[in-house]
Amino acid sequence: MYKKIEQCNTDIKYNNIGKEKMFMTDLADFDIKDERVRLFSLVQVKPGEEVEYHMHVGESENYVILAGKGLYNDNGNKVELEAGMVTYTPSGQGHSFKNTGDEMLVFVAMILAD
Repeated sequence: MYKKIEQCNTDIKYNNIGKEKMFMTDLADFDIKDERVRLFSLVQVKPGEEVEYHMHVGESENYVILAGKGLYNDNGNKVELEAGMVTYTPSGQGHSFKNTGDEMLVFVAMILAD
């Protein structure tokens, strides 16, 4: 199975004042799904916006940063990330990611059930 990324469903997320903050394109947007894959998305976060801190329970998440830069909170340890870096958040831990640059922060996110 295959398709162009433009054919995948994109969900728009809004900030608390109703402005667009990020776009999430479902890269697993196929009729057949693997139940272990809870999320496989291309995420685009606007400058100044963020993926808020959240915990993972019974699942893990990886990011592959493709463009831009941001402040990544790995269980309270904050570090600047940029294109070419990857992250891993295992079950029982949490993270957030804020776009600190002037361009779109773009990364692939995958959440897998344990």
